[in-house]
Amino acid sequence: MLSKVAERLYWAARYMERVENTARLVGVYDKLLFDLPRDVNISWYSLVELNSVADLFSERYQIRSEHNVVKFMLADDSNPSSMLSSLHMLRENIRTSRDVLPVESWEYINELYLYAVNNIRLGINRSKRHEFLDQIVSRCQMLYGLFSSTMSHDAPWQFIKLGRNLERADMTTRIVDAGASALLAANGDANINLRKVVWTNVLLSASAYTSYRRSVRLSVAGPYVASYLLEDEYFPRSVASCLTQLRISAGKLPHCDKVVELIKKVDPGSHPIESESDLGLELREFLNDLQIALSHLGNRIAQTWFPA
Repeated sequence: MLSKVAERLYWAARYMERVENTARLVGVYDKLLFDLPRDVNISWYSLVELNSVADLFSERYQIRSEHNVVKFMLADDSNPSSMLSSLHMLRENIRTSRDVLPVESWEYINELYLYAVNNIRLGINRSKRHEFLDQIVSRCQMLYGLFSSTMSHDAPWQFIKLGRNLERADMTTRIVDAGASALLAANGDANINLRKVVWTNVLLSASAYTSYRRSVRLSVAGPYVASYLLEDEYFPRSVASCLTQLRISAGKLPHCDKVVELIKKVDPGSHPIESESDLGLELREFLNDLQIALSHLGNRIAQTWFPA
């Protein structure tokens, strides 16, 4: 398999996951800010900081308003991580990989792309935002379902899984960080009900609420939610599960030893989370370290299979 084809499939999967997760994150922030008491000082700008694009935002906008942040995250061409930028790159990678993808994939991605471009104002304006974002998420899942159910699970499929699970692990750390930062913004005034609202929204953003209740069998609480999303081996969006899938997929590809070795060194359970006091700045620093480790892993994948 040519390295350029493998690279396009890997990045198609990363961009597809990024499109879906950006929609999820904007959606959960919208709902979270609506549900929280007015005296809790959480800004939309936190969403920019969580995605590590604060400098880029400052170059484009002077006011940190809801409209500017949502436009920047969903539609701004100058933001390479915006939903539309990622969707454009997803479409391009699928276009140039059509020989190894299901024939229906070109139709699926065009429908998704045209829906997003033609209806982006629904996402920026508040009244129809959830309807728009839900459509984006469901259409991304349909496209991935097409790949999963109709592709042979050989090398092209393994590169798709590599891209998807690396991107997903990174976004899950940011979703947990969103919950931790929301409570830090409450300046220690968060009561039990407020904490439950925050962490319930975190679970919902990862489509994890039902599986959490079935697996953990405890009420929604920060330490349990953070541990579940970081460490649970069975929930497919947890960091631990993503790392397991990364290791399995990498192990099925040639020259995988250094990549597999690096995957094994990433430990999402190395920061104990046993009480509310473990959800503060130290957790946010740990999540940042995880994101750096995942970035290094992405570099190693590129060096191994996509040499310049």
